[in-house]
Amino acid sequence: MRTTEMMQAHPGPVDHQDLLAAAVDAAVACAQACTACADACLAEDMVADLRRCVRNDLDCADVCDTTARVLSRQTGDDGGVRRAVLEACITACRACGDECESHASMHEHCRVCAEACRACEQACRDLLGALG
Repeated sequence: MRTTEMMQAHPGPVDHQDLLAAAVDAAVACAQACTACADACLAEDMVADLRRCVRNDLDCADVCDTTARVLSRQTGDDGGVRRAVLEACITACRACGDECESHASMHEHCRVCAEACRACEQACRDLLGALG
């Protein structure tokens, strides 16, 4: 991804650049994995059993997408909004990761999605910790 390159090109200072870039990249990857997992769940024969998973996937994808977009903005930082978005992303990733893990032994797409959720959750925690 070009996240780090874009941050380096920004004319203003970018605090916690490495952690910030990792969180943006993880959120984008998680949004994609969750969207693909929801689609794969809908293609399963037992789709009724996966309704909760689809819902969590779609919620997590939307929250991760928003998180990546908010974190990508560096001008006029509002730390309160940034922290709230990170906390929401952590919550959504934890819920989605837990649900996908419960289906991972039966559905490979859920296993992959759970891993993406855990990676995003950790990247957001790391950045949140650095922001104080």
